[in-house]
Amino acid sequence: MSSAASPIRYTPEIETFQSDETETQAGLNEAFDTILERTAEDYGHAVRSVHAKAHGIIKGVMRVHEGLAPELAQGLFASAGEHPVYMRISTNAGDILPDAVSLPRGLAMKVVDVFGDRLPGAEGTTQDFVMVNGPVFQAKTAAQFLKNLKLLAKTTDRMEGTKVVMSSVLQTVNAALESVGAASPAVQSLGGAPNVDPLGETYFSVTPFRYGDYIAKFRLKPVSLDLTALTGKIIDTSVREDAIRETVQAEMLTTRAVWEFQVQLCRDTEKQPIEDPTVEWSEDDAPFVTVATVTAEPQDSWNDDKVRAVDEEMRFSVWTGLAAHQPLGNINRARRSAYQHSADFRQAFNRCPMHEPQA
Repeated sequence: MSSAASPIRYTPEIETFQSDETETQAGLNEAFDTILERTAEDYGHAVRSVHAKAHGIIKGVMRVHEGLAPELAQGLFASAGEHPVYMRISTNAGDILPDAVSLPRGLAMKVVDVFGDRLPGAEGTTQDFVMVNGPVFQAKTAAQFLKNLKLLAKTTDRMEGTKVVMSSVLQTVNAALESVGAASPAVQSLGGAPNVDPLGETYFSVTPFRYGDYIAKFRLKPVSLDLTALTGKIIDTSVREDAIRETVQAEMLTTRAVWEFQVQLCRDTEKQPIEDPTVEWSEDDAPFVTVATVTAEPQDSWNDDKVRAVDEEMRFSVWTGLAAHQPLGNINRARRSAYQHSADFRQAFNRCPMHEPQA
């Protein structure tokens, strides 16, 4: 920490707004409607517009560390203590596909009983973190993401067999790129991600957030031997459509899972841009520092009660939480409307209100 530049303080001027953001957000909602309506019609049940397929629901505890440096003792992490957490492991498509269509993994975590000034419209007393198993986003701006989303919306629920074949081809392409150090987030997002065990993965917020007086990205890193032994493990998805879910369920029955929750403070907005999530913040310039530990004891990760309570009756959004952890940047601003739009559709179609849990 001593060799790194001092962290930059948050000010509202740190963000740069685009003139087309309102129009882009409307376009995103329209594209998500295509996905939501088509999948709801097919399944007779509304699912999420992204990350529709869950692979596991895990209950655990976050322990915020004592004695954090002042720049780390911010927001949720200002005081040492314990918080119940719910974690939902998923794949990022909006339709529920066989696991042979290999896509990046997601992990959404809801931290319970978090008190303080809330973001506008953030109900309850929880703090959500929404992460994926890669350090960068596939599009620089929401407008670019909208172009990709329109293409994905057109293929939702179509050509399932073709998607499986294409995913196999793209996985080969991605493996070739990885062998020369040039793995492509775009290729992975289209079905070329390696079919790795999600319990061994490291998850990143990808986009930046306010961190009290500062600015940060977040990371959840597996550290217990039970988890690190699974890092890079490939799951055979060629026979069973829900092979990932079944694998995670079997493993979690005996796994003691420990992750470190880490913070990467912004120290130079040229090297660590706020508005471009396609740029990875180098750890040489902005090191990750552990501020909390997340622990989950052995459990059934596909228990009916947990699946109903979390997969059906909860929503996860980067805009659910403290004002001290306000999402920053163009992509995050667009996510606010899109997340709410998806949740509202699910509530109305399923006639099942969303709940923010309490301990």
